[in-house]
Amino acid sequence: MAIAEPDLGRRRRFAAEFGLASEDVFHDWADLAGVGRLADAVVIATQDHLHVDPAVAFAELGYHILVEKPMAPTETDARRIVAAVQRHSVVFAVGHVLRYTPYTLALKAVIEQGRIGDLASVEHLEPVGWWHQAHSFVRGDWRRADTSAPMLLTKSCHDMDWLLHVIGLQPVRVASFGGLLHFRPENRPEGAGERCTGCAVEADCPYSATRLYLGCLGDPNTEFWPLSAVTAEPTAEAVLHALETGPYGRCVYDCDNDVVDQQVVMLEFEGGVTASFTMTAFTPLEHRKTRLFGTHGYLEGDGMTLRIVDFRTGKEEWIDTRTEAGPSAADGHGGGDAGLTAAFLHAVTSADQTLLGCDPQEALAGHLLVWAAERARETGTVQAL
Repeated sequence: MAIAEPDLGRRRRFAAEFGLASEDVFHDWADLAGVGRLADAVVIATQDHLHVDPAVAFAELGYHILVEKPMAPTETDARRIVAAVQRHSVVFAVGHVLRYTPYTLALKAVIEQGRIGDLASVEHLEPVGWWHQAHSFVRGDWRRADTSAPMLLTKSCHDMDWLLHVIGLQPVRVASFGGLLHFRPENRPEGAGERCTGCAVEADCPYSATRLYLGCLGDPNTEFWPLSAVTAEPTAEAVLHALETGPYGRCVYDCDNDVVDQQVVMLEFEGGVTASFTMTAFTPLEHRKTRLFGTHGYLEGDGMTLRIVDFRTGKEEWIDTRTEAGPSAADGHGGGDAGLTAAFLHAVTSADQTLLGCDPQEALAGHLLVWAAERARETGTVQAL
């Protein structure tokens, strides 16, 4: 085992936790790649725009690769990665963890068993969560499309991949609408300060950074995320200092963000099947919610339980897929993190891509759908696929 991590504190903590020798600890991924192949597989968890070079380099060294989603911010870089892993025949996975939750496995089985007949239409909702939007997409590293990527890619490539996986058909047309509705300077409350600390209206603001991050103290899950992005020291003094000096204390109406806070995507698939996807900031942070309309039945789910209605008998059935894992990264994405990890390790051990249930071209397909939807949104057109 080895690690490449530019942050000294994280590098030291990782090395200590896993008992790494000094020769297995590197400052930069290029240093690690420079010593040749040390293991069977590598996890690439750099910022999104830094995925392509290590992915290509480690594929050339023969490493099997698990890369965090999205694969890359641009189609050109994503195709470079896919070409590299296919050229060197390495196992390749993208962090599309929604495919691997117990909930998705149960839902997919209901469809494949024909229990709701032929699929006609799908409604899918991603409830981002009001505070998650403020943390990651207004104040955080994913707030700008030019330094990160459009929000549909950074947040919802999960969902585009999931819809393709669940529906199992080729999309033929896409349209999209949405934008930055609320987190704008003109919506700033009267009397609001530039930062939450010392702001006259902070107590009444839903997006108070002071309330959010001080509220994380004492909870190991929320100290892990989102608080670790704000400060490495989980104390009130460190939190307040970070909010007074760093990006996470800024007023949400006074940031340099430009990614959308709500978006709708409409899809037509071969055979006339349709789907709609809504991503919105203005919700609690919860599991995704989906309705599937079939010719013989109806299926709805909330990320934990499935309700099936049989049109022939009128009977209803409930399937409980709940695990201890919640919807967020700190909670394991509903069991998807563990599911993907297990599938990846099985595929690596067997040197068999099929054990992931997804090949590199399938992983790319959801990204291509995102870019087409963004072209549709930006130009006000319907894009053929």
